Amino acid sequence: MYIGSTSQIGALGDEQSEDLLHRLKAQDPQAIAELYDRYGRLLYTIIFRIVNNPGVAEDLVQETFLKAWNRAAGLNEDYGSVGPWLLSIARHCALDYKKSSHARLTSQVEMDDNSFPPMTIENDLLCSDQGRLLTHAFQRLSPNQRQIIEMAYYEGLSQTSITERLKQPLGTIKS
Repeated sequence: MYIGSTSQIGALGDEQSEDLLHRLKAQDPQAIAELYDRYGRLLYTIIFRIVNNPGVAEDLVQETFLKAWNRAAGLNEDYGSVGPWLLSIARHCALDYKKSSHARLTSQVEMDDNSFPPMTIENDLLCSDQGRLLTHAFQRLSPNQRQIIEMAYYEGLSQTSITERLKQPLGTIKS
């Protein structure tokens, strides 16, 4: 389960994250290198989960960091944590790719648990209070509720699309 992986994104201390954000805004190449070292594997895992293609996932990780580099100057000083911002960029890149005509033309690979790079997101989650709370809350959901959240988050599906795919009433999907 990868839904809770965002808590690793916020794992940097506030001072570290703030310093990294200031350096990124100042276009310090070392800052983007540090971001890549810290978040590259995690972003790859999340993007791969969405696009189901290792080559495309690698390209989209690079695109994510390029967009972060180009957009960093426009970030508000009070933004604070750079991790969730990176995750948002990565997710949008992956979802945009899936919606593109190029994605429909490329062949997709079969996805299995061995396709993901070695990462223990669940173990990282257990190291943070926020992660423990998120994991506990997610485990309390029914399998149907978890599936709906995954479809919305990883596939970028609207509630209407999820309704059509699962053949469930819209009210059930919304709740």
